[in-house]
Amino acid sequence: MHTLVFLSTRQVLQCQPAACQALPLLPRELFPLLFKVAFMDKKTVVLRELVHTWPFPLLSFQQLLQECAHCSRALLQERPSTESMQAVILGLTARLHTPETEAGTQPLCRKHALRVLDMTGLLDDGVEQDPGTMSMWDCTAAVARTCIAQQQGGTVEPGQAPLPVEVRVDLRVNRASYAFLREALRSSVGSPLRLCCRDLRAEDLPMRNTVALLQLLDAGCLRRVDLRFNNLGLRGLSVIIPHVARFQHLASLRLHYVHGDSRQPSVDGEDNFRYFLAQMGRFTCLRELSMGSSLLSGRLDQLLSTLQSPLESLELAFCALLPEDLRFLARSPHAVHLKKLDLSGNDLSGSQLEPFQGLLQAAAATLLHLELTECQLADTQLLSTLPVLTRCASLRYLGLYGNPLSMAGLKELLRDSVVQAELRTVVHPFPVDCYEGLPWPPPASVLLEASINEEKFARVEAELHQLLLASGRAHVLWTTDIYGRLAADYFSL
Repeated sequence: MHTLVFLSTRQVLQCQPAACQALPLLPRELFPLLFKVAFMDKKTVVLRELVHTWPFPLLSFQQLLQECAHCSRALLQERPSTESMQAVILGLTARLHTPETEAGTQPLCRKHALRVLDMTGLLDDGVEQDPGTMSMWDCTAAVARTCIAQQQGGTVEPGQAPLPVEVRVDLRVNRASYAFLREALRSSVGSPLRLCCRDLRAEDLPMRNTVALLQLLDAGCLRRVDLRFNNLGLRGLSVIIPHVARFQHLASLRLHYVHGDSRQPSVDGEDNFRYFLAQMGRFTCLRELSMGSSLLSGRLDQLLSTLQSPLESLELAFCALLPEDLRFLARSPHAVHLKKLDLSGNDLSGSQLEPFQGLLQAAAATLLHLELTECQLADTQLLSTLPVLTRCASLRYLGLYGNPLSMAGLKELLRDSVVQAELRTVVHPFPVDCYEGLPWPPPASVLLEASINEEKFARVEAELHQLLLASGRAHVLWTTDIYGRLAADYFSL
């Protein structure tokens, strides 16, 4: 439903030239709604003029494009329109080309000059987008081009300097875009357009390029560093980590494929690991740590003991964890603060089951998001875990894909989880009943690759749906879709 104010605003924007002429006469309190409607309806001419004449010090996508009192549509949950994003950037460019002397002659709405354009929080789920929308990679490139063009604009006469604007963005970079983005960051130093990165995601970058990029980022802005597919190893990590540790406000650190040589330890390897641990101890604000696909067998205590503050999100997928790792985590100060826990790819079916259950017990009061994909949990292990799992009263998301569970096990989980009033999403595996000729216990690779009997699975889905309806939980999503936009980011919990 839309309010009368929203409908009136939409009507005003139907004729864009007239709307632009009317902007100086409209109350500035209407500008936030005008921006949302123009962004939503791709009124690009108005959108560009709104940014050009924005009357407040801050223009924040997260504030303006969320659900509001006038419109329930949350645009941040959708991929942004290319046309709308380009219009915002063009409006920013126009403002940068407005000298300070001219700004003083503008109508009342220019009294408060825009100082910060916050474009963070845009949807970036990695799914292929349609041509009419802009990915995070495209957004990074567009903002970078604006920075470089602004710096190449040449010198200006005294009194003709553009109005300075800080642009906050989430940056995505790979080998192909590295040089371009580095030039943009260099160009923004001392420029009226100051580029500030909130979240950095670097994919498959050489070590020296990663270091060079980190050296160009503002230490006061960065909250997350996400290094993916870099295969750093302990040696590479020991080079990069001191450059990351200088970001004292960093709240999230995501490292992947960090392989220590614990099976064949060397003096250099141990020295690198100790140095890495010492640098980890420098972080004072770290709340999320992801070490996916890193070999941490028997070393979790060393890693977590160095941290100054308890973590709220911990991702240890495919880390070959041992029972002693899980026992330490259950006893550590981190357990009672955890909101998100990912243990995917760790075998929890044998000697790890009891310490895992102890960990769940310790985290039960705070846990909101639990990911257990490919953990070799069969019906027996799941049923013995249900008493402690259902004590996680605040749990919203449970991921069990890739586990050898039967229809009977899933139905038992569905029935017992009725006490979890906050539960909204369960990502479950295809039941083993729906496969033909499975080896037992079935390897995760077989469960992921083998074909299923579609007719049997259709009956399973129908039965689960009926059970949800009968228990008054039609709002709870039970799905096998692991690629949907289901897993919550730590900062959105």
